[in-house]
Amino acid sequence: MLSSSAHPEHPGETPSGETPVADGATELRHTDAEEDRTVTEPVDWLGLPEPIRDRVAELAAAALGRLPADDVPRQLRPVARFAPAKRARLGGSALLAALRDSTRFRTAVLEWLREHRVDALDPNVADPVAAAAAAVLLNESSASSRVRLVARHTEESTLRAERDAALARVRRLESEVERLRAELEQARQEVERARAEREDEVVKLRGRLREQGVTVRRAKDEAAEAVAARERIEAERDADVEAITARYERERQKAAAERARAERAMAEAEAARQSAREARDADEVRLSMLLDTLSGAVDGLRRELAVGGSPRRPADTVRGANPGRRGGRVSEPRTLDTLLSLPSVHLIVDGYNVTKTGYPDLSLAEQRQRLVRQLGALKARTGAEITVVFDGADVTTVASAGPRTVRVLFSDPGVLADDVIRTIVRSEPAGRPLVVATSDQAVVTSVCAAGAHAVPAAVLLTRLGRV
Repeated sequence: MLSSSAHPEHPGETPSGETPVADGATELRHTDAEEDRTVTEPVDWLGLPEPIRDRVAELAAAALGRLPADDVPRQLRPVARFAPAKRARLGGSALLAALRDSTRFRTAVLEWLREHRVDALDPNVADPVAAAAAAVLLNESSASSRVRLVARHTEESTLRAERDAALARVRRLESEVERLRAELEQARQEVERARAEREDEVVKLRGRLREQGVTVRRAKDEAAEAVAARERIEAERDADVEAITARYERERQKAAAERARAERAMAEAEAARQSAREARDADEVRLSMLLDTLSGAVDGLRRELAVGGSPRRPADTVRGANPGRRGGRVSEPRTLDTLLSLPSVHLIVDGYNVTKTGYPDLSLAEQRQRLVRQLGALKARTGAEITVVFDGADVTTVASAGPRTVRVLFSDPGVLADDVIRTIVRSEPAGRPLVVATSDQAVVTSVCAAGAHAVPAAVLLTRLGRV
């Protein structure tokens, strides 16, 4: 806190008891005699008090935008391009340095102010800041004293503001102390009340403790009786356990004897079954040798008589007709129904090619399950042999659920499902009707060349939708 001797409590009194002047102009007039008796001191342009500094920078900034380019020092030309409102705020130091160092610039600023802001060059105005700024710009002998006076007033104002702030903080702290005292008193009363309540509660607890002591003694007596009863029950239980254990041992020995007899019977039955299998195998071998002998005799007779040497049939000798290609492309569900009604027909399905056409939004596992379930229903209606082939590269686990009537194959790692389909088509005997469901044109071309019928995935899905 500030001492009362350095900073008086009443703003109307100075430390010496004299009444301060109302403004800086009167005091400046009092110091004129001193100014005449002292040598003119140079003004520190960059060390001016902030109010004078801002005033001088504002006047120089106002003149800067209107001066000819020749009168503006090189270092101020970037400042001249600022907006008028920013020149004094952002370029204040540069403006003061130019006024100090450039007589030409300072003269140009003074000339502009005499023409447009003549009131700014009056060192006798009532405002001490404006008067000091004018004296500094005019380089008057009273400039230093006016600057010191403004600096002193500024410092006093700052000190008064700090004192007032300190007093306000003191008042706030006193209020806080009073509030804390009131809260402390209230807390003390609460503690007293709580202490009285605790004492009442202690009295009640003591009475309850005496009652519980009686209950505990009674419980101990009952526990002792319970322990005695438990020991008696355990003794009876041990006797029962020994009796049950003996009876169980007898039963176990009897069961072991029965199991040994059963094992001997099973061994005898297995020996009999083995003898029967050996006898049946011997009969089958003899029958196979007999059939081979008969087959050899028949073949020798055919060769001797030159009968049956050609596989052709009478219909194969008809002129003007040829068997043509066996495979083809199917574009309608009705044609697919016709093919599936053929005897011994084999339907081979390119799994993911069909599922990603019909229901691509499902996961791969759900796609497989749905397709196999629909093919199982188709198998039940048509009786056709159905094989569905999936790529096995991304399959880690395979669900076992699904119709057992549908053959589900996964290609080995590094093998495409398309190659597996081509291998199945080539492995089928000539003359068996084959239908391959896929929209892969490379697979379609190869299976048609091998004699199979190719059905687009969309046609098969249409047929499955009617199942």
